[in-house]
Amino acid sequence: MAAIDWTAEVLDQIETHWQERLRPRLEGLTDAEYFWEPVPGCWSVHRHGESTAPISWGSGEFTWDYGPDPEPTPVTTIAWRLGHLIESFASTNGVYFGGPRVDAETFDYPGTAASALARLDEMYADFTAGVRSLGDAGLAKPQGHRSPPAFAHAPVARVVLYMSVEAFHHGAEVCLLRDLYRKSPAPA
Repeated sequence: MAAIDWTAEVLDQIETHWQERLRPRLEGLTDAEYFWEPVPGCWSVHRHGESTAPISWGSGEFTWDYGPDPEPTPVTTIAWRLGHLIESFASTNGVYFGGPRVDAETFDYPGTAASALARLDEMYADFTAGVRSLGDAGLAKPQGHRSPPAFAHAPVARVVLYMSVEAFHHGAEVCLLRDLYRKSPAPA
């Protein structure tokens, strides 16, 4: 029986989704779409000091709306979803692949669609290169002190697969918001 190249299998999952489904759907994203609020009260990305959310995280010119488990959970904009996805890749890169350490509170959120897509591409490329560098042995290693204690004994592969879930989940939401934006009536 042939050995399974787990690194290739794990990467194939996210790379196929990225190259064939998600990234082509993001081409041409405009700032109007990026910040579009399909309903009042959306969480988004705002200039520092302009958010009305309970918490506004970020270290740069733009911050990311957040808050303690509100009910109902606010609808989020494309800017919010992409900001979350970019920060998630960046955070994972910092913890596992030697990138700068960031989290939601210290991240510099992009303030335009073009800068968000450039940062998304950069963080995704760093992530896949980092996964590739692990090899099967690196994927099998326990997460250890790099993760919360509940996951210390889980393999690094679990984090990698979780990032695939994040890309699928938030990428699908972004694509749906783009579809809704294109079908919505023009603002008066």
